[in-house]
Amino acid sequence: MLILVRHGESVANAQGLLLGRTDADLTAEGKAQVTSARRLLHAPVVELISSPLSRARDTAALLGLEVPVAIDDRWIEVDYGEFEGQPLHGIPAAVWQQWRSDPWFRPEGGETLAEAGERVAAACGQLFATDGAGARRADGDVVVISHVTPIKAAVAWALGAQDLYWRLHLKTASVTRIGWNENQSMPILHGFNEVAPGRPGTPQSPGA
Repeated sequence: MLILVRHGESVANAQGLLLGRTDADLTAEGKAQVTSARRLLHAPVVELISSPLSRARDTAALLGLEVPVAIDDRWIEVDYGEFEGQPLHGIPAAVWQQWRSDPWFRPEGGETLAEAGERVAAACGQLFATDGAGARRADGDVVVISHVTPIKAAVAWALGAQDLYWRLHLKTASVTRIGWNENQSMPILHGFNEVAPGRPGTPQSPGA
């Protein structure tokens, strides 16, 4: 099973900022969310992968899985370019419209959602490759610590869909599960946006 964990709340999430590649510390609430998320990981974890950004790596450490962390750049957040770090309410309405209607829209200096989807699909394909162990392992789960955009892209890969980014809501420190069907012929979405009961609540921003 592939277990995708979004990092805990960062200071940028708490401030309502659009955050892609910039590092941001976890808040105290974010750290508590990650501790709660540990209860959602039931099977043995045999492989742990993280985005290179500190909020993901800190989340991996707080989970306390006692598995070495491998960094994979393909799980990094999308690059928001010129809109990096700006308040969500300050993004022009015309820009939001372009982002929602065109997956190849590129903010100046940034990355398109389509490009992010392609790199995540490649990472998922490798984890489920027939000639490798990865997420097909029978002895435990592969856990990936990532961000809102890559996790939504992984869900789109599993469902064979494209236009999902703006149709999914993903909480910080949430768990999403992707497995393989019994014939080993296609990915199956087993769970999405799971959070531990009674965990600290958080207002969510679409980035980071």
